[in-house]
This record gives sequence, C-alpha cells and structure tokens, in this order.
Amino acid sequence: IQGEDNSSEVITKYRTCRRQVRERSGEADHHEGMSSDDELAPAEVTEFQKSKDNVLEDSRKVFEDVHADFCDIRKILLKFQEWKEKFPDSYCDAYISFCLPKLLNPLIRVQLINWNPLEQNFTELEEMPWFRAVEEFSDAKNVSESK
Repeated sequence: IQGEDNSSEVITKYRTCRRQVRERSGEADHHEGMSSDDELAPAEVTEFQKSKDNVLEDSRKVFEDVHADFCDIRKILLKFQEWKEKFPDSYCDAYISFCLPKLLNPLIRVQLINWNPLEQNFTELEEMPWFRAVEEFSDAKNVSESK
C-alpha cells in the first residue's frame, strides 16, 4: 500500500504549506476542517485546462457542417410553431410535444458543455438563449391553445 503512504505525505505537506501561508499572512479566522486537501499540482491544473480547451474547441465543430436553420433552436422551434398554426391536426397527430425534447437535446447539451453552476460568474439557465427560445415557444403554444 505504497500509494496510500505517498498520498498521506502529500496531504500533510499541503496542510503544512497552507498553515505556514496563513501564519505569514496573519489570517486568524481559520477554522480546522474548512480547507481542502484536494488541491491539484500546477501540472495537473495545466493538463486539465488543456483538455477542457480541447473539448470546447471540438464542441464548436459539432454542428459546423449543419445548415443554420437546423442548428439554431429558435429557428427550429419557429418551424414547428408554423407547422402547428398551419396544420394543427397533423402537428397533433405527430406527437411533437414528445419529440421536441429528444430533437433539441443535442443542441442544448452542446451549449451546456462549458456551463458550470459552481463558478463565481456562471450564467443562469434562464438567461441562456436555448432556454429563452423554449420558453417563448411554450408561451406561444399556450396562447394558441387558449384561442
């Protein structure tokens, strides 16, 4: 169990280092158990950031060969709204309300790849373009159903 001994040494080293930094800075309000031993080495942070950047770069290419009308959620939903208004029976018979989540899922997932609710300045879901488009479509759907 060599690895366990090594990780214990690393944790002790991190704790000692943090304690020394606190002592030098005069940070008196430290509470035991409120710090983390899950700090990453600079090389690991760099490797993670590089991998994350590669994933984000690849995600931008996912729909690059798709016509704009078919990778923009607002445009897709507009086509369904037009279909519903022009041919309501056909729209209803096609069970579109069950199909839309599956249809929009890949488009929304690509937009959520970089979303992290744990970050300081994250974007609220309600502020994202896809959310607004779905919300507007739902509102339009409710308005047309109440007529």
